[in-house]
Amino acid sequence: GKGTRMKSDFAKVLHTLGGKPLIAWALDAVAPLHPNRTVVIVGHQAESVQSAVNERFANIEFALQSEMLGTGDAVKRAMPLLEGFEGEVIVTCGDVPLLKTETLRRLIQTRRENDSAASMLVAQIDEPGSYGRVLCDEENRVLQIVEAKDATPEILAVRNVNAGTYCFDAKALWPQLARLTNNNKSGEYYLTDVVGFLANENQRVDAVFIGEREMTGINTREQLDELEAELQSEAT
Repeated sequence: GKGTRMKSDFAKVLHTLGGKPLIAWALDAVAPLHPNRTVVIVGHQAESVQSAVNERFANIEFALQSEMLGTGDAVKRAMPLLEGFEGEVIVTCGDVPLLKTETLRRLIQTRRENDSAASMLVAQIDEPGSYGRVLCDEENRVLQIVEAKDATPEILAVRNVNAGTYCFDAKALWPQLARLTNNNKSGEYYLTDVVGFLANENQRVDAVFIGEREMTGINTREQLDELEAELQSEAT
């Protein structure tokens, strides 16, 4: 995304935390998993983002999302690069710096142990605000994800929220991406709808719970400054 709330000329993921760009935090969390392929979806200031990534990382591939049409559309931009791939696809965000490699391993392990179509990170927070709500059954299987702007008051009362990181079986993911529509208040293609499609077909999707801090995304300069101060305090 453009990160307009940062009130800056830089793409959001190029703002630095602890001396490195936000996108580098995300890629550093993924790298120890030794993925076969790593694809960064770029859009706003694509060339600058690619340059910053290439300065720090090798063997990164890039896919262009020329219009900001939502998370589902972003993942679809990677499909031509990954055509024929039948392994696991991890989808994570470039503006969530505190996500741990160990958490990603747990996400993968849960999907494998249950032979699920997907697993996803979920946090239970007291004031869920604008986060998408995750509806689960008693076994922590995900039934549906509802974006806050499309939710009823009853669903808004749910405290389980989408942390925005997923592990998909590629064979389950690709067909569902093709089904996405933008019939919603934002006119965007939601990756969360893929989870709903899978659940409706009785394909298992597991919720993997994490703490609120680990899912913290950076949307404003104030949030960035607060997190920088926290990290500096913890280091002393």
